[in-house]
Amino acid sequence: MPTRIKITVGELTLTGELNDSPTAAQVLEALPLEASGSTWGDEIYFDIPVNADLGPDAQEAVELGDLAYWPPGTAFCIFYGKTPVSTSTDIRPASPVNVIGKLTDDCEVLKGTPSGVTVRVESI
Repeated sequence: MPTRIKITVGELTLTGELNDSPTAAQVLEALPLEASGSTWGDEIYFDIPVNADLGPDAQEAVELGDLAYWPPGTAFCIFYGKTPVSTSTDIRPASPVNVIGKLTDDCEVLKGTPSGVTVRVESI
């Protein structure tokens, strides 16, 4: 059963759900998280204290609003649009990620988010 979370990005608050994957369980154990987020195109990412391997179902392309864990950077990722390596049809991370959940609110409000914004993730 998905676990509801609250994600605060600067002054914005969104809700999401973590899935039942092993990586999502590790992220849930690490909550609450707070960090300075970096942006890469329309992705916010930040280092978290989780060390998970790339899962067997890791994805090279994600969907709008996906929440993911990027093993090479031990990073929590929020995808709200295209990245610099996206194609005309796909949203692509820098390398495969473990999708751990999805935003349940409209992620379009994150457009224009600057690097350095404070991001907080907590369970509801």
